[in-house]
Amino acid sequence: MARRSNLPLLLMSYLLGPALVGSCSPLPLVINTWPFRNATEAAWRTLASGGSPLDAVESGCALCEKEQCDGTVGFGGSPDEFGETTLDAMIMDGTTMDVGAVGALRRIKNAIGVARKILEYTTHTLLVGESATKFAESMGFIAEDLSTDVSRALHSDWLAQNCQPNYWQNVIPDASKYCGPYKPKPHSILKQEDPTYKEKDHHGHDTIGMVVIHKTGHTAAGTSTNGIKFKIPGRVGDSPVPGSGAYADDTAGAAAATGDGDVLMRFLPSYQAVEYMRQGEDPTRACQKVILRIQKYFPNFFGAVICANVTGSYGAACNKLPTFTQFTFMAYNSLKNQPTEEKVDCI
Repeated sequence: MARRSNLPLLLMSYLLGPALVGSCSPLPLVINTWPFRNATEAAWRTLASGGSPLDAVESGCALCEKEQCDGTVGFGGSPDEFGETTLDAMIMDGTTMDVGAVGALRRIKNAIGVARKILEYTTHTLLVGESATKFAESMGFIAEDLSTDVSRALHSDWLAQNCQPNYWQNVIPDASKYCGPYKPKPHSILKQEDPTYKEKDHHGHDTIGMVVIHKTGHTAAGTSTNGIKFKIPGRVGDSPVPGSGAYADDTAGAAAATGDGDVLMRFLPSYQAVEYMRQGEDPTRACQKVILRIQKYFPNFFGAVICANVTGSYGAACNKLPTFTQFTFMAYNSLKNQPTEEKVDCI
C-alpha cells in the first residue's frame, strides 16, 4: 500500500502555527492590489515554504515584473516622453522599519530586487536614475533594454497624436494641442489649467502594491510599477516613497496604495492608514478614512488603498469616478485553499 503524504497537513500546520490552538494568533496573509493572481500565489508559496514577509513581498512583486502585469508593472510598458520605460519600486520591513526603494530605474528589469539590495546593503532608503542603475550592476543585476515593440508602438502613436495626453501646464506652446519642447508662460498670463482632464487618461491598473502578514505578526509591504504613460522624464510617483506607495509597522499593520501617484504622495496614504489602524480602526474603515481625506481636496482623483492589521484582518477602499466604481484586489490566507479575487464598491 502506498504511503499517504502528510505534506498538506504539515503545510497547514506551518501556516497556522499557534493559530491551531489559539484563535487570537495572527492569520498569515497576502493581499495585493488588482487581480494579479500569479503574484499572490508566488508570495504565498514563499511564505508557506518558510520565507520571511520580505521574501514573500519580493517574490510576488518580482513575478509581476517578469509577467509585465497589465503592461503597468515591469519592462515594456508606460514609455515616457522620450519613449523610455523606467521603473519604481520599494520594499519595507515592518519589524525593523528598514526600507529599500528605487526610482526612475533605467535598464534593469528586476526593480523590486534592486530595492531589496538597497535595504540590505546600504544605509540609504532611496536611489534614483542612472546612479541607481550603476548600483544595481554592482550588485550583479544585468543591464537590458526595457523597451519592447509594444512600448515603442505606444510612443509612436502618442507622437502622432500631438503628444496627447501629457503632464505639462502653463507652458508655450499650448500643451493640450502641441508637442514640446515647452517654455514657461510669462507670469503675466499664467493660468492654472484644469487638472482633471489628465486624470481621466490613466484609470488602469498601474501598480502592484503588496502586504504580507506572517503567522508571528511580522509585516512587510512593497510596490513595483513602470509609472504612468508619457510621463515627463525623471518623474517618480508615489510607489517608491515610504508611507505613500506602501508602509508596514509590526505594532499596527501594513498598507499599500495604487492610483494617481502625483496626488496620492501628497497625503502619505499608506502611512495614514496604518496610523488609523494603530488608533483602533478596523482595516476597511482605515482605508475608507484615507480615501475620504484625499477626496476633500481632489474629488476626481483615481486611487485605492489596501490595509491589513497584525491579526491578519484586511480591507480596502477606493474613490468613485464615472469610469471607476469598484476596485479589485487579491487575498490569500490560511483559511483559503487558493487566492480569492475580492471587490469593494468605491466611495
